[in-house]
Amino acid sequence: QVQLEESGGGLVQPGGSLRLSCAASGPISWINDMGWYRQDPWKPRELIATITKSNSTNYADSVKGRFTISRDNAKNSVYLQMNGLKPEDTSVYYCNVQGYYFRDYLSGHIPFDSWGRGIQVTASS
Repeated sequence: QVQLEESGGGLVQPGGSLRLSCAASGPISWINDMGWYRQDPWKPRELIATITKSNSTNYADSVKGRFTISRDNAKNSVYLQMNGLKPEDTSVYYCNVQGYYFRDYLSGHIPFDSWGRGIQVTASS
C-alpha cells in the first residue's frame, strides 16, 4: 500500500558527495521512523542512519561526521547527505519507512514497514 521511490545515487570520486532522496506515497496516515541501510552481496543489510518522528538521529560509526540524515514530513520524504565518500561506502542503499496507513473504515489505520528497491552508490576513481 505504501511505496517508496529512491533517487540520487550514482558514481562519484572518493572524497565527493551525493544526496539520496526517498519519497513515500500511498494512503499514509502518519510516519514514525525513517532510515537508510546498505547491503553488499552475500552480506547482511547494514544500518547507516535513522531518524525518528521527533528528529532524533542515529548513525553507524563508519559514517558519523560524514553522512547526515534529514526528513521532510510534509513531503513524506527522507534524505541522506553523504560527504567525504570512500570506496568502502560503495554499496546498494535502501530506504526504510515505518508508520501507519489507512486501509478502510472497517480496518482503520494499519502499521506498515516499507523498503525501497535500492539505489547504487559507487565511490571510485
